[in-house]
Amino acid sequence: MQLPFFYIESFDPSSKTIVLDEDVSRHVVQVLRMKEGEKLNLTDGQGSLIEAAIGAAHKKHCTVEIITTSNQQSATRKVTIAISLLKNTSRFEWFLEKATEIGVYEIIPLVCERTEKQKFRFDRMKSICVSAMLQSQQTWLPALNEPMQFSNQTIQQFNHQQKFIAHCIDSDKQQLNDQTIKPSAIILIGPEGDFTKEEVELALKNNFIPVSLGETRLRTETAGVVAVALLKMIS
Repeated sequence: MQLPFFYIESFDPSSKTIVLDEDVSRHVVQVLRMKEGEKLNLTDGQGSLIEAAIGAAHKKHCTVEIITTSNQQSATRKVTIAISLLKNTSRFEWFLEKATEIGVYEIIPLVCERTEKQKFRFDRMKSICVSAMLQSQQTWLPALNEPMQFSNQTIQQFNHQQKFIAHCIDSDKQQLNDQTIKPSAIILIGPEGDFTKEEVELALKNNFIPVSLGETRLRTETAGVVAVALLKMIS
């Protein structure tokens, strides 16, 4: 049986004990009703995997004693997705969950010309990524950025080995699943209504490769998940 798995914000490798924050302590002690001596796993989202045993089962500041620690290597292929925020927040949250489960390296919310909703609750969005990381038994939490305006200044910041933009405008595009993916890649996914012609041209001027994700027109969040999956899994 797998040990319960929890997230901690930071970890000092020289420590022998860890005091869990109030939310995790409450879940361990009140929800799971774990007692002194019972074991659990922790991660800081930076590759650390910590096996520990409960020393003091306090519902607000549970203390655990470290048994073993190890560091898991990050994926050799680092996939970044810059994707428009969505009017329906639950659909964007679904994307965050699935992209995290697949193993995305970095998520950049975009505010494009046709983006309808710009409100972004960072703490809630991060908590969704944390939950998905734990559910999928990973030790690396994707880097989640605050929303960025789609602009020349933003686009020029991206210095990945490969840069793709997926859009629906009729033009010459390559199939993403025909590409040989390099260790560092980014893909841009537009809002409902797609990128504008000017936004696509701006990306192309900055050496982004226009790609298609398949034969059907996908919702933004579906396109995001398909793009992450393809970039992670293409050999």
